[in-house]
Amino acid sequence: MNSDPDLYLLKRRPNNCDSSPVATRKTQVTMPKQIHEIKDFLLTARRKDARSVKIKRSRDVVKFKVRCSKYLYTLCVFDPEKADKLKQSLPPGLSVQDL
Repeated sequence: MNSDPDLYLLKRRPNNCDSSPVATRKTQVTMPKQIHEIKDFLLTARRKDARSVKIKRSRDVVKFKVRCSKYLYTLCVFDPEKADKLKQSLPPGLSVQDL
């Protein structure tokens, strides 16, 4: 099978509908990208296509996840003080959600 993302597949409708085939676009699932430097994460968060930031705190790590148009970028911070500073330095127009 070809892994071309623009490949269209033909599917049959359920029995209660018309039996003509319908073209559906094949979607491709992409994995999140990990960022290792705080400076690179801040540059990514300031991009035009950045929509939101989710902050997930666990016992020993704080994960910052920024959603851009194509990828979800993740930064893991192990120092809680650095995580608080990073949260304060996020762009003000970006929606921030604590999980």
